[in-house]
Amino acid sequence: MSDFLKHECGIAAVRLRKPLAYYYDRYGTCLWGLNKLFLLMEKQHNRGQDGTGIGCVKLNMPIGLPYVHRRRGIEKDALAEIFRKEIKSFFKMSRKGMMDHKNPESVKRNFDFGGEILVGHLRYGTSGEFDEGSCHPYLRRSNWPTRTLMVMGNFNMTNASELNDVLIQRGQHPVFGTDTQTVLEEIGYHLDEAHTDLYRHLRDEGVPGEEMPDKISAALDVPRLVAESAAAWDGGYAICGVIGNGDMFVMRDPRGIRPCYMLVTDEVVAFASERVPLMTVFEAEAEQVKAVDPGSMISIKSDGTISDSAFAPPQRFTPCSFEKIYFSRGNDPQIYRERKAMGAALVPQVVDSIDGQFEKTVFSFIPNTAETAYHGLMDGLRMFRRQQVRSAILQASADGTLTPDLVDDLILRNWPKGEKVAHKDIKLRTFISQEKGRDQLVSHVYDITYGVVKPGDFLVALDDSIVRGTTLKQSILKILARTRPSKIVVCSTAPQIRYPDCYGIDMSELGKFIAFQAAVALHRRAGRQALLDQVYDDCRAELAKPSAERRNCVQQVYQAFSDEEISAEISRMVYPENIEWDGVVEVIFQTIENLHASIKGDCGDWYFTGNYPTPGGYSMVNLAYLRWYEGVGGRSYDLPL
Repeated sequence: MSDFLKHECGIAAVRLRKPLAYYYDRYGTCLWGLNKLFLLMEKQHNRGQDGTGIGCVKLNMPIGLPYVHRRRGIEKDALAEIFRKEIKSFFKMSRKGMMDHKNPESVKRNFDFGGEILVGHLRYGTSGEFDEGSCHPYLRRSNWPTRTLMVMGNFNMTNASELNDVLIQRGQHPVFGTDTQTVLEEIGYHLDEAHTDLYRHLRDEGVPGEEMPDKISAALDVPRLVAESAAAWDGGYAICGVIGNGDMFVMRDPRGIRPCYMLVTDEVVAFASERVPLMTVFEAEAEQVKAVDPGSMISIKSDGTISDSAFAPPQRFTPCSFEKIYFSRGNDPQIYRERKAMGAALVPQVVDSIDGQFEKTVFSFIPNTAETAYHGLMDGLRMFRRQQVRSAILQASADGTLTPDLVDDLILRNWPKGEKVAHKDIKLRTFISQEKGRDQLVSHVYDITYGVVKPGDFLVALDDSIVRGTTLKQSILKILARTRPSKIVVCSTAPQIRYPDCYGIDMSELGKFIAFQAAVALHRRAGRQALLDQVYDDCRAELAKPSAERRNCVQQVYQAFSDEEISAEISRMVYPENIEWDGVVEVIFQTIENLHASIKGDCGDWYFTGNYPTPGGYSMVNLAYLRWYEGVGGRSYDLPL
């Protein structure tokens, strides 16, 4: 993706199903579970690189010994650094005689992450100040294991302010700023209530105090109390929670917006945000890894009993299509096929743009996430040419005009030619993303391969999506123009991004989208500022309605224009300035219809169509327009209505 887009986070969880001694005897290490957690997180490093957190809960620890541990960090390479420190501590304790690293019981008692339940979280910082306290897992401690709670997730709640109001009305004192804290406190409240009810019931029955913890633990109904907590949540989420007694749950939102996968073997129950890490780390086949069903909660009791229950009524399945387009790693077999299909779906538009002149066109991609779709585009172009050549040969054969020169012209001198033209400087990109004065540096993020594009050629470059267009204008097009093509065609495997996301992607400010800027520019050029004013009034009126009755008033901004008109305006807006080049730039976007045809099954498309899967989405998009109109920055769902 040319415009760097952050995913909020990824999750990993490992629940051992055997005692630590089993893993030492079979694999020669007491840290089998911790090693697997690290690998699961490393294989999902694409989902978050600003902060990392890991947690551990140990089962059946003796009274007086700690049973829950957590580490978080935001330093550079935080994931590797956290695990490096823990492994260093592990062997240091062994050398100093504080622990026998070959004795599973000694490891469990003395090493913080020598437990049976291990969870990990990766995230990007997407707004405001980002520090270690923003990293998951969040922890709520108590001297009652059955009231101690650790929570992490891949999620965003659109109604966090309303959820905080509920806490306040109960008399609690929530810490504003994170929906994670809200989720933790809401589950914690219901956990406290359930614990108190059980305690009083057992006390009244005369159960001795020393027997209380085990009886409360056995009777704790985690699916029920978490379902009660989730009743008012509006958003996309995959949430993992661990209670201090060893009960564990993983849940996915009712519409399946955020992904979550599960693997169950005789040795382990493991969860991750993507399928392939589970396949790779545990050497599992694709059919062994199952998606957690939308609206389902997988619960694992401290005794290892697994249950799968629904915590919400069925809803329309709308998984985030950006998982397919960009976020998830492309080595998932299904995602690989779908990304190739997205590239192939662009063939008719590309052929029209180059007027069928394959002999003077070079095809490339803007590294690196678009590479799979690029292979699909090239496959589609070659198939298109094969069909053209076949028809021409059959016709020439019938006419008696088939000659070797004609065959050479048809096949050898007019065939789709692919080259790797653009190269991204990863280290420079990382530096610039952290540098406030980034505009003067961004033009050097990419470099080119010189000599593969001849002056006057057409250059087609495939990208997986175009969000803001900033990098296109300031960097990519300027660099590509150095090859002196007569035309540069930029193709996006995603449709025009017209509306903000509010379910876990850093794509929230309406005024930053190049498609929205293009539509506004077209209205103003046509003297239709009054329509933009009317949309502002309509959005204000909409926000006065009950949330369930709200609609997307921002769709009116686009109704006067065809997709092609907006694409043409985007092409004009991203044209590079202050360079000695007079070629043509054309930007092509995937159609909504072809996106759905390329992706297997249902997929959410609200950032393209404005049709949000939850009421919170409609509240957020109207508020986003108000903030843009009033010149207020920041994520709209972070601000009170």
